[in-house]
Amino acid sequence: MGTDVQSFAVANLRRRPVLVEVGGFVAGFDPGTTSPYVNYATPLPGARPTARDVMELIEAFRVRELKPRLEFAPDAAPEVEPALREAGFGVEATHAYLVCTPERLAVPRGTAAVPVAVPAADEDYRAIDAALSEAFASEFAASEEGAARLRRVQEDGGAVRFVRAPDGGCAGGATCSAPAVGTAELAGVGTRPAFRGRGIAAAVTAALTETMFARGVRSVWLEYSGEGSRRVYERVGFEPWGTRLYMSLEG
Repeated sequence: MGTDVQSFAVANLRRRPVLVEVGGFVAGFDPGTTSPYVNYATPLPGARPTARDVMELIEAFRVRELKPRLEFAPDAAPEVEPALREAGFGVEATHAYLVCTPERLAVPRGTAAVPVAVPAADEDYRAIDAALSEAFASEFAASEEGAARLRRVQEDGGAVRFVRAPDGGCAGGATCSAPAVGTAELAGVGTRPAFRGRGIAAAVTAALTETMFARGVRSVWLEYSGEGSRRVYERVGFEPWGTRLYMSLEG
């Protein structure tokens, strides 16, 4: 599955507006943002980069005044991490990922009563973007660009789901990428602090996963942070499968 996740990462980056491929790496860039979480690179499965390959990759970021950064499953390309370390890259984080397959999908008790909605109007996307910004303690600011990015996910083959707050806004939501190589990535699961503990995260996770299985994918995967999140996802049917490595070059 590590190779499937890595092949997905490659296919997903190839959807970016600007694509650079060099020395076994794929780098995807979006001129609309300088975010390192949008502009990054990943290796092809089995890549064996040379020092020159890594330097050319660094240059692809430098000419755009962006931080060189990669996300990848190390077991799918074992020779990449040593080559990056040799060039001065450091590890930002190592995240475990979980995988759900159709036969494991479960709807946790109580979440069936949580009304999960599909966004339709611009106001819905703005509300979801604002709610996720709040849920993630303002790691990113809510913006028109963020709302537009959510709409593109929904319209380009992915899916966005949310639960309405009593005031008509968004209590919590999440997204799932358009499928590639038989899998899809579920991400950005967030609930506003005032609405936590009500099964919202589990409900949107189950709804998105079910949507992807209905479209024929063989698996859905996600990363998690914290044991509380892991327990939520395991209740839906996700199980530990591997790790992904985040590396960047400072200076």
